[in-house]
Amino acid sequence: MAHGSAHAQGPGDSLMTTVSPSLLGRGTDLAALTDALERVRAGSAATILVGGEAGIGKTRLVQEFAGQVASRTRILIGGCSERGADGLPFAPFTAALRDLLSVLGQESFGELLPGDTAGELPRVLPALGRTDTGTDTSTARARLFEEVLALFGNIARNETTVLVIEDAHWAAASSCDLLDFLVRNQQSTPGLLIIVTYRSDELDRSHPLRASLAELERVAWVNRRELARLTRDEVNQQARHLLGATPSAERIANVYRRSDGIPLFVEALLAESGPGDTAPPRSLQDLLLAPIHRLPAETSDAVQVAAVGGVRVEHRLLAAVTGLDDAALSAALRPAVSTNVLRVEGEAYAFRHALIRDAVYDDQLPGDRIRRHLRYAEALESAPSLGPDGRSVLDLAHHWHQAGEPTRALAAAWHAAAHTAQSLAHTEQLGMLERVLQLWDHVDDPSTRIGLDHPAVLERAAEAARLAGEAERGVHLATEALAELGDDPVRSARLLTLRGGLLRVLGSGGDLDDLRTAARIVPHDEPGRARVLSALASRLMDIPAHDEARRVGEDALTLARRHADRESEVFSLVLLATLQSRFGDLEAQLPCLHEAQAIAHSRGAHYLLMRALHAETHLLDAYGEYERAAAVARRGLNAAAEAGVTRIFAGPQAISLVSSLVSLGRWDEAWQVADEYLALAPPPLIRADLWRQQAMIALARGDTSPAQLAVETGRGVAEGGASLVFPTACLEIELLLHQGDGEQACARARQIVAENDMHEPSRFSWPFLVAAARAAGAAGDADLLTTLRSHADTMQVVGPVQDAHRHVFHAETARAEGKDDREAWQSAVRAWENTGDPFELARALLGFAETAVAVDNDRDAAAEALRRADALVADLRAAPLRDAIARLARRARITLPGADVEDTDPVERVRVQLGLTNRELDVLRLVASGRDNHDIAAELFISAKTASVHVSRVLAKLGLTNRTEAAATAYRLGLVDS
Repeated sequence: MAHGSAHAQGPGDSLMTTVSPSLLGRGTDLAALTDALERVRAGSAATILVGGEAGIGKTRLVQEFAGQVASRTRILIGGCSERGADGLPFAPFTAALRDLLSVLGQESFGELLPGDTAGELPRVLPALGRTDTGTDTSTARARLFEEVLALFGNIARNETTVLVIEDAHWAAASSCDLLDFLVRNQQSTPGLLIIVTYRSDELDRSHPLRASLAELERVAWVNRRELARLTRDEVNQQARHLLGATPSAERIANVYRRSDGIPLFVEALLAESGPGDTAPPRSLQDLLLAPIHRLPAETSDAVQVAAVGGVRVEHRLLAAVTGLDDAALSAALRPAVSTNVLRVEGEAYAFRHALIRDAVYDDQLPGDRIRRHLRYAEALESAPSLGPDGRSVLDLAHHWHQAGEPTRALAAAWHAAAHTAQSLAHTEQLGMLERVLQLWDHVDDPSTRIGLDHPAVLERAAEAARLAGEAERGVHLATEALAELGDDPVRSARLLTLRGGLLRVLGSGGDLDDLRTAARIVPHDEPGRARVLSALASRLMDIPAHDEARRVGEDALTLARRHADRESEVFSLVLLATLQSRFGDLEAQLPCLHEAQAIAHSRGAHYLLMRALHAETHLLDAYGEYERAAAVARRGLNAAAEAGVTRIFAGPQAISLVSSLVSLGRWDEAWQVADEYLALAPPPLIRADLWRQQAMIALARGDTSPAQLAVETGRGVAEGGASLVFPTACLEIELLLHQGDGEQACARARQIVAENDMHEPSRFSWPFLVAAARAAGAAGDADLLTTLRSHADTMQVVGPVQDAHRHVFHAETARAEGKDDREAWQSAVRAWENTGDPFELARALLGFAETAVAVDNDRDAAAEALRRADALVADLRAAPLRDAIARLARRARITLPGADVEDTDPVERVRVQLGLTNRELDVLRLVASGRDNHDIAAELFISAKTASVHVSRVLAKLGLTNRTEAAATAYRLGLVDS
């Protein structure tokens, strides 16, 4: 794997090697790769990211490592195209797998495939045949990624494997996405080490790899290394190895200064300077070109032609472009190979370093470059098989464009866009379509040549931008298309719907106007009208404008059935069922969801099936039908597994299943399900929600550390929306209250209220209101209570679970105001009894027991409630809640199973009998000692206003009129010392 030695005559020198036979200054880096491989052999996951400047020795390091371990390790190397977005989608993976296929043969390689067929893999490796055109395209990319992961897992299962992705700074977006997926899921492929090399100095802010690297560094098994420049001593050692003698100190000083310690430049400088060289310094590009200039004329010309082809060029293609037969081309290139300008890689030639290729390419006159690009284009057009498998279409587009042939370039870019779309490389597809648009005005009658007019190309580019996640570019393209269309209501409506969806993603407004306009102008008999109306109904439901959304959704369903638009039919059924359920009609809506599931299943539409199953799970969970919800969620997980898209599309089902299990009190099972899905490295939003649910279990059991991590993660996931913002805020508030920081809990609650719409969806905002009310009570924040109540008074209540939260909210607000309401807590208990959530029922029973003792001194009712609550939380191992139950029982002299009534604290018993909270007891003691509100605030770390509220509540609860009476009462009851 390592370079062999080659020789060239340098001025004033004896023969010297152009590449140092020893790897210098990389001992720790080589050790890091070796250690990573040993961890992989032991069953762990490991990825090494190797960064550094151009010429620093990244490839040489990897080659040295590969040479050392190749005897008992499979080495797969894939390089990225230097043309970036113009290159082959998934290029490094295609190259690595193509080489393996060549070594193993079709039959042996076929045994490694994850399924009975090639599935989606031909999109990466065309030699495997064609993909099944009958599969669900909406999940094709997810299936492709899963299948590539499984394939590498099978390869590594047979033999420890090192996958090297070289020059990732040239990686197109598709390659970055797949690399990110493989690394995050590397624990599923034991025996696979991934090494990625890249030029760190070429990653600007817009580079797709830059964001990927930042995210990957957070993965536990990823190690990022930056190769350092050589020290002066290491340059001296490199010179001795290259020259075969010890150079003078003056020469080393000159080489070190001019090379900046970059090994490639050290080699070039040593090759061009003699011991007593006093010639003026030459540019580094001149130094890289010097070996080429010394080559024979026919060799130099062939090398220049090769440079136009790229860093790596197939022998057959180069022969066709140069016009030389095989023997003549081999003879012409042999001097370039022997002097290490080029190296042989299978049936192709590759430049020793991309910088050498760049120097040769840039040194050519513009006319020469254009002429050679033209020859490449002509050769590939006449014989596409001359290029690498699957790459000729993209190479052809590149060469016609560089040759300055706009007509040919436009047609080639159009075909390349279709090719990248077939490969699911949407960013690359967008790039090719934008090239078509750039060339449009430079070509005669372009519409005839590709079969579409300019607005149609703009629309297709906008759709590609949507799929690529480039919403802003998509909006721009759709807007331009709309401006050109004129009076074409069908196409205009389609574009407005597309732009509306993109604007919604951006959150920049205007999306609803676009959707309303689209619905108004699209003809009533147009088959595509159903999709327009479905999109509008979905947006109306989110506003919310439920009545209008239902009318529009019903119209969409009618049209979808009339025109056999099954996708729109499924969307409309799901939407209408969800809407109707918000008015308390759950059972009547389930048949709609079952019909939607049947339609999706019959069409093999996996995404639609999972959407319909998730909607059913969501509704059942919201109505407290947790057992049924869990069963449907498992069906959704099974459907995702059958479709091969578990990691990417099963996240909502996993979240729902965990949520249902938590509500059923099956916490250990919920934790295990979350762990199983987290092991698949799901997307950030799914991961954050699963961590949050695990953290809620941990906090309920007294462990605060997972909660802190989940809060930080949840806050960092910007796209979470209400489904993550409100639950994460609940967790944070509960954590702060557990830590005794009511003031900070209130501050967080106020922030959430100020920044979010509290009305939609109420499923998430009701639990938040409860947590916020507890915070307000702990801190005595009357203003926050008023704000919370104003929102609660106008919020919708859908189903028994939200109704239970509403009852708890009113009970908590009454308690926070010093008006313990026994009936409110009784209503909360009854509400939670209807849902079967043991933890929430136990909390409500504790609240009821507290008021039963404080208000009526009804120890019998309190005893029954506490014993029920204690039995409920015993199996949950919810220690903090069980401790609170036990404390109240001791204070009220209520015996629980296993408790000792003699342990009762008399002061605490009096506190409970008086109906005071712990904070109010603290305030009473400070009042009795003569402290004013400012002193109390300083002592308890609260505001003076909050202290005043607490004093007023204490006086009201004790039926007193002033602080003197309060102090006397405290002394009489023994709550403070004399």
